[in-house]
Amino acid sequence: MKGEEVKGEEVKVEEMKGEEMKVEKIGNITIFGRDLIDENSIRQIKNCISSEKDIAVLNADAHYGYGHPIGGAVAYHNMISLSGVGFDIACGNYAVRTDIPARSAGIAKVMDEIVRRISFGIGRPNNEPVDHPVLEKINRAEFTPQRQLAGLAKEQLGTVGSGNHFVDLFEDDDGFLWVGVHFGSRGFGHRTTMGFIAMSRGNSFNEKVREGSMDAPPILFDQDSEIARSYIEAMNLAGEYAYAGRELVVKKVLEILGNPGVTFEVHNNHNFAWKEEHFGEQYWVVRKGCTPAFPGQRGFIGSTMSDDSVIIEGVDSELSRQALYTTVHGAGRVMSRTKSAGKRRWIKNRDGTRRLSIVSKGLVDFDEVKKKMKRNKIELRGADADEAPECYKKLDEVLKAHGETIKILFRLHPVGVAMAGPEIQDPYKD
Repeated sequence: MKGEEVKGEEVKVEEMKGEEMKVEKIGNITIFGRDLIDENSIRQIKNCISSEKDIAVLNADAHYGYGHPIGGAVAYHNMISLSGVGFDIACGNYAVRTDIPARSAGIAKVMDEIVRRISFGIGRPNNEPVDHPVLEKINRAEFTPQRQLAGLAKEQLGTVGSGNHFVDLFEDDDGFLWVGVHFGSRGFGHRTTMGFIAMSRGNSFNEKVREGSMDAPPILFDQDSEIARSYIEAMNLAGEYAYAGRELVVKKVLEILGNPGVTFEVHNNHNFAWKEEHFGEQYWVVRKGCTPAFPGQRGFIGSTMSDDSVIIEGVDSELSRQALYTTVHGAGRVMSRTKSAGKRRWIKNRDGTRRLSIVSKGLVDFDEVKKKMKRNKIELRGADADEAPECYKKLDEVLKAHGETIKILFRLHPVGVAMAGPEIQDPYKD
């Protein structure tokens, strides 16, 4: 699984300008867009290096993560990094172009139907249960502890989650409607990761443990160890599950649209570990919040709810090789969720229900954000202040920092955005 599946005809190309590139080398680390990256991310990627043979990349959208910066890739000579894959195994993007004009699709009604029929939020079961061959694979998982997660996997297959995960509609420069989604392996991937964190400490897979602080050293497994072999097996299965979920959600949106023709599609993930050859040697390359961009390989990169997303293609060059054929996965956060949305807590009412109480206000006026979205004719469903555009860098700026390592094939202008609403808690930052 190189992280990308694609079909479609020849497309237009928007070349990236090399003079915009800002690349810095620190030992074995290549940093794109140094002026866009916080010091915590640079410190974290340095801490991820385990030997002098390891190679690292920090993309311009990078920001602070759990043990490994989001937007950071590391090629390990003989190790597997659980921290580099992260909790949301195989989180990724899937986009399809339809053969219908965007402005004749009845966007408002379609978005209403999307949030009615598709489940958003942590722990949410699917409103419309689905079936898929991956569920039988989980029932027969070679790493047997994953079989215990079969019920959870079945309940959540085809659900989207919270945080920055979305189901969006876009219009391209030719007026065609696109469907794009971003999410990963849901509770199945998270529980798998927590199980291996427990095992890394000598506990059983099912024993409950805390994930540790964001500054904890990365969890690394020797590639020849039994736990590494088990982790690779489990990671690959969680990856299949994530791909199946995105395919099912896009299929449902296409059903809502009346099953239009699909003329182009691309499916990639950005939280995974791949066995690859670089500079004549074999490595385990872990990409956390990084889109694989090998020469000719295409990827869908999402932006903020109000800015253009893009379909890109990898380009071969010396700098591309230094980048481990890796590029950004989004715009990259610049404001924390608490700082943007404020502090909140759940309060239990006398009747047993719960309500969300505001402890302190955040910096983002989300009512104003919604007004701007409406003025820009973007139909917004759900979301909250912590996903406002000002919480992120500008995607065009981070793309320019990567210069001629990629080229843009399509620009996608948002016309409909659906995300989990403010009533959904998201304790995970990656």
